[in-house]
This record gives sequence, structure tokens and C-alpha cells, in this order.
Amino acid sequence: MIRGLLLAVLLVAPVTAGTLEGRLVTFTVETWNDREAPMLVARGRTVTVGEGTEFGLGPEGFTGGLDVVPVTVEIGPTRIELSYPKGIGRFYEAGFNGYVLRFETDCALFERVSVDPAGTTLKVIEIWAETGALYINVSGLGYGPEARLALDLAVADCPLS
Repeated sequence: MIRGLLLAVLLVAPVTAGTLEGRLVTFTVETWNDREAPMLVARGRTVTVGEGTEFGLGPEGFTGGLDVVPVTVEIGPTRIELSYPKGIGRFYEAGFNGYVLRFETDCALFERVSVDPAGTTLKVIEIWAETGALYINVSGLGYGPEARLALDLAVADCPLS
């Protein structure tokens, strides 16, 4: 009788959505026209997603005339927010000039990625996911203290690595 009751409870228990909370993520800046021959790959930073700001990148020194634009990245359970606390300018124009967030997982982590128009001033037109990586192309866009990008994510229920 108890075994039958336990089985019934498990069958009707709600399925929980995935989360980025507690996941290991590496954030980097890349610039390339040919992915196999990048013009810039910044030093990646790796953290575990939790409370507070995950990344606050600043300039790293010029490589081929390019450097990292200061950016702050806050990652929530199903949301990523980027802001630019210092400087005003325009991102270098290339096939891809932007951010790569690589989460430690072997499964397709992102089921859906959408820009939150209420929390966004950057007109990013190219965002895509590959397995556990999220690519955000900001090539040619202007940035400054008022610039923000907010992404809402449907996260798969992938196991933590």
C-alpha cells in the first residue's frame, strides 16, 4: 500500500524548470570574422552563479588594436543582465564581437532566449545558444552608462556538472 502511494505522489509531483543558479560559468569576450582565426579572445573568468554580480570585466590591454569594454554581468536563475558602468563608445564592427558565456554542461541548456524590451536599451539582433554556451553579438552597437541588455531564459533541467 505504501509503495503504491509513493508511486502516485511521484507521478503527480510538479516538474521543476531548470536554473542557472549554482552552475559553473566562464565569461569571455571574443571578436572574429572567422571563428577559427579570432582577432581577440579575452581572458575568461569562471565563477559559480549565485547572489550578486558575477562578472565585472575591465580593459585587459590591447590585442591587435582591440580591448575589452568594461561590462558588468549579473546572472539570475533564468535571467542575464549586462550593463556598462564606464565609458562611452561603439563596439568594433566584426562578424562577431561580443560575449560568450560557457556553462559547464553537456546538454542543450537553453530552450529559449529572449530580449526583455523593458530592461534593454541595446538593440542586439544576434543571440544564439550552442549546447551550454550562449553567444551575444554586440558588433557595431553603441554603449555607455545608460546601455543595458536583459535576457530572459528558459533553462533546461540539465544536471549540474
